[in-house]
Amino acid sequence: MRRLAQILLESNQLHEAEKIQRKILHVLELSKGWTSLDTVLAAESLAMTLQSLGNLSEAQDLLERCLDARKTILHENHIQVAANILQLARVAMLKSSRLSKGNILEEIAELDKAKTLLETSIRIARQTLEVPMAIAENMSKNGKPSNCRRDKHAALVILMKALDTLGRLEVTKHELSHESKDRGIVPVEAEHALLQCISAVKEFDIPEHVLSASDVKREYLSCMRDLEALLSESTGEKRQQSAKKLQELRNEIRQIESELSRSRKKGT
Repeated sequence: MRRLAQILLESNQLHEAEKIQRKILHVLELSKGWTSLDTVLAAESLAMTLQSLGNLSEAQDLLERCLDARKTILHENHIQVAANILQLARVAMLKSSRLSKGNILEEIAELDKAKTLLETSIRIARQTLEVPMAIAENMSKNGKPSNCRRDKHAALVILMKALDTLGRLEVTKHELSHESKDRGIVPVEAEHALLQCISAVKEFDIPEHVLSASDVKREYLSCMRDLEALLSESTGEKRQQSAKKLQELRNEIRQIESELSRSRKKGT
C-alpha cells in the first residue's frame, strides 16, 4: 500500500493517493497506535498530501497530532520535532496567504503564529548543531549509540529551510504592513534571516561530507537566491551598498549551480 501510494503521488494522482494513505493510517492506528513512529510517519505523509490538495485545516490537525506523538516518543528537542514544527509553520503561512485580501490583520496574525513556530524549529536545530562532534559521537540513549552524524545533517537542512522560510515570511509581513511606496526598502529581519541561513554552513562543527551533500547545497542555493532577489529589489543608497554583495552572491550562486549540475550528471 505504501508503494502504491508513492506511485500515485509520483504520477500526481493526489486524490487516489490520499485514499490509500488514509487506509494505511487506519491500519497502523489499529495495530500500533500513536506510540509508534510508523503511525506518525503515515499521518505525516497524509498531511503532506492534504496540504497539496488545499485541505489545510485537516493537514494542520494531523501535523499537530504528529507533533504531540513525537514529543512523547522522542523528546521535545529532538530534531524530528523541529522538522514537524517547520511543516506546521509552512501550513500556517499557506493559511495566511489564502485569507481574503481585506483581512490584513488576520493575515499578519497567522504569519506571527508561523514565525513563533519557525523560531522554535530554528532553536532546536541550532541546539543539535551546537553539540561538538567529539561529544555527540560519545553520547548514547538507552545504551544505543547516538546517530549524531545523521542528526547533524538533518539539523543543518532544517535550520536552513526554517531560516529561508522566515526570510520569506518577513518579506510578506513587510509588504502587508507598508504602502507600495515603501516596497523598495529591504526588511532588515528578512535580510538577517537569510544571512544566517547562508552563514550556517560555516558556523558549526559539521563533517565535510555533510556540507558537500546535495540537499545541503540545494538549501544553501535557495537561501542565496532569495537574498539576491531581496537585495535586487532595494533602491537608493541601500542598492549602492548592496552592489558588491550582490555580485559576490551571483558568483557563488553560479558556482553552486555548477556543482549541483555536475552531481546530477554523475547521479550522486
